[in-house]
Amino acid sequence: MNLFNIFTEIENIDADAVERINYYSRRQMFRLGAKAAAAAVPATFAAIGSAYGQGAVPTVTEVLNFALTLEYLEAEFYRMGLMAPNLIPAQDRAVFMQISKHEDAHVKLLQVALGAAAVMKPNFKFPGDAFTNYQTFMFLAKALEDTGVRAYKGQAQFLTVNKDVLTVALRIHSVEARHAAEVRRLMGIKEWPSDPNEQPTAVYAGEVNTIHGGVNVAQLVANMMPVERVREAFDEPLTKEAVLAIAGPFIG
Repeated sequence: MNLFNIFTEIENIDADAVERINYYSRRQMFRLGAKAAAAAVPATFAAIGSAYGQGAVPTVTEVLNFALTLEYLEAEFYRMGLMAPNLIPAQDRAVFMQISKHEDAHVKLLQVALGAAAVMKPNFKFPGDAFTNYQTFMFLAKALEDTGVRAYKGQAQFLTVNKDVLTVALRIHSVEARHAAEVRRLMGIKEWPSDPNEQPTAVYAGEVNTIHGGVNVAQLVANMMPVERVREAFDEPLTKEAVLAIAGPFIG
């Protein structure tokens, strides 16, 4: 059983998929190496930020634990939302049940991959009306999903030392992007963000950028489309520091 077969199971997830992940051998997962697996790891976002160090290149283990903490947050958010009485309308419930299954699968996979080096699930705190007001729930779901998409993109550069891990991280990233688009569709807004002033603004910082690969795409297609279309054609990464600032307040 190789890594790619394991992830195929997740991509075709059903009610039993998360449980099946528990049966896969840890030794058949990511080859992090004994030194990395034995390394001390942070238990909260703040600790993860400190572990990276000023200007230091994070290890694969640290990046995966950073991702795992984000996945813990999303999985807990949807778990609590689905448990809340009369919160999610019947017509939307199946969507959030499926997203919840995906987040649980991501958590399980990262836990198995990291083994003993996996961070423990922290305690989370959410706004008081997060699970009583559907509009608040949706707003938070949008913010968390869009943050997750950009967070994976920002950390991908540090996974190039392990192509198998990078491949799986990109597979998770694309599913998170689908989550974000679906939540935005349910809210009745564009599936692709392009407005740097969209709320919360920290999640959409950098959306004014139109230069990609050293090419100013806005100038390249100036006679074909407005700059807004150019901005929404490309998604921006978020740095680790930006993600910490956004997600940190949810941990307590």
